[in-house]
Amino acid sequence: MTKPSLFIRLFLAFFLVTVVAVTAAAVQQPEASPAATAETTTPGTTAKPEASPVPAATVPTAKATPTPIPKLIRMNGHLELDDIIEVFVEGLEQWAETHDPNKLVPYINGRAIKGNYPDEIHLERGRLIFHLQITPESRDPWIDLLGEPTSTHRPVTLSVGLENGSAFDSVYEKENTLPLTVINPLYGIIALLVIAVTLILLLWLCRSTNIIREPGPPPITGKRRPFNLGRAQMAFWFFLIYASYMTIWLITSALDTITASLLALMGISAGTALGEALIDNGKDTARTNQFQELTAQKQALIQTLDEVQPQVDAANTSAATTVTDQANRDSLNRQLVQGRTRLGQIDQQLRTLTVDTAPQISQGFLRDILSDGSGYSFHRFQIFAWTIVLGIIFISSVYNDLTMPEFSPTLLGLMGLSAGTYIGFKFPEQK
Repeated sequence: MTKPSLFIRLFLAFFLVTVVAVTAAAVQQPEASPAATAETTTPGTTAKPEASPVPAATVPTAKATPTPIPKLIRMNGHLELDDIIEVFVEGLEQWAETHDPNKLVPYINGRAIKGNYPDEIHLERGRLIFHLQITPESRDPWIDLLGEPTSTHRPVTLSVGLENGSAFDSVYEKENTLPLTVINPLYGIIALLVIAVTLILLLWLCRSTNIIREPGPPPITGKRRPFNLGRAQMAFWFFLIYASYMTIWLITSALDTITASLLALMGISAGTALGEALIDNGKDTARTNQFQELTAQKQALIQTLDEVQPQVDAANTSAATTVTDQANRDSLNRQLVQGRTRLGQIDQQLRTLTVDTAPQISQGFLRDILSDGSGYSFHRFQIFAWTIVLGIIFISSVYNDLTMPEFSPTLLGLMGLSAGTYIGFKFPEQK
């Protein structure tokens, strides 16, 4: 094989030096800015876009997986106020990584039971324990759930969620509801028996005794005295408040439910009965004193007539010899006539008092409370009508809102005005 010529060797060496020099210049030259590139671009030619530099090495990043949506899958216990329930939420542990599970509350029929936070939290098992109770924040939802009861249970949906957010998904939706206990059957039966026994006893006492009748002995054997309006009103409010208190306690377990307006209403009712009793007692005392006074006058007058009669007989039989004897005889006769006239007047007054003080007989409940000795009275009807109106408002408030009504001062003033009018007309009223 022949060696290459000297010319070829020189060519190859020149080529290699040129390549090395061009490569070094390309490495050291700074990258041209887009403005410089545009300036060096000749008119009529299109500048080719510069290729973006390729990174030396790209590290692949993992995609962030979304937090799974929690779902209530099971509930243990009885859904009842003042009871404990245990719920299981799927995906709770992952959800709790970015949220606070201590702010979870039950959702019943889509209403958040605010303030009813979990007593226990077990994230690894997705388990929450709630003690269902009424808080100041959750009173309105509970009233909506428990008010207007038509049976001991009510179908509802159940879930949990943040109190200021939205409820989680749940298996207990409209197609799969849970029974919410409105009235505990056992306690409901006991309370119903207590209220029924009280009502039966009250009605028996009203019918068979003088508990709401005019005081005094029975007029005739087998008959009763008339019913008293003031006492009947007091018995009405007593039983209404008594039964309502038992009902509210039975459903909500609340004990402090008597309002200030109810105390005022009971005071008006008691004051009406007390004022009526004082007026009637005053009339009876005055009538008794008058009867005793007239009886004493009658006895004294009879004694005087018994003493005057023999003197008159003696004067009439003896012959009047002097003017003095004649004057004495005329005086004795005049005294005897006046005494007998006065005795007749006293007898008439005593007969009138005897008729007035005769025990009256009941003519029926409505007739007794709406009428007096002169017939039906408007002031009696007025207080009766307002009592019925306030009673209806009272029952409606307890049934719908499970709370004793708060009567306005204006309404209480109207009731007090009716009671005052009734008491005022009792003074001249015939008993």
